[in-house]
Amino acid sequence: QVQLAESGGGLVQPGGALRLSCVVSGSDFSIWRFNWYRRVSGEERKIVASIASGGTTYYADAAKGRFTISRDDAKNTVYLQMNALKPEDTAVYYCNNRRDYGSRVDEFWGQGTQVTVSS
Repeated sequence: QVQLAESGGGLVQPGGALRLSCVVSGSDFSIWRFNWYRRVSGEERKIVASIASGGTTYYADAAKGRFTISRDDAKNTVYLQMNALKPEDTAVYYCNNRRDYGSRVDEFWGQGTQVTVSS
């Protein structure tokens, strides 16, 4: 069974930085794409960044230039480095993995980690 566990959230002042981690249990970590989503209170969950096997990345406009997604296949861990944080980055951040096997799709979510950007 695949499980995702996020950590690294917290309270930070505007302009500060945080690094989120997502440790993934289960097999075949290196061959899958992993994503970071966030949910602002009262809104739908939205993608922040994504990283494919091999390291190709995608960023939502809100994350470009400030956030960096990375992965360590030896540690089964995905990271989200967030710099120059703004109050509007306040949200619960979720790690996500979607596995499309053709005949079925399995999707896994972590429990989320709260990020609060406030002075």
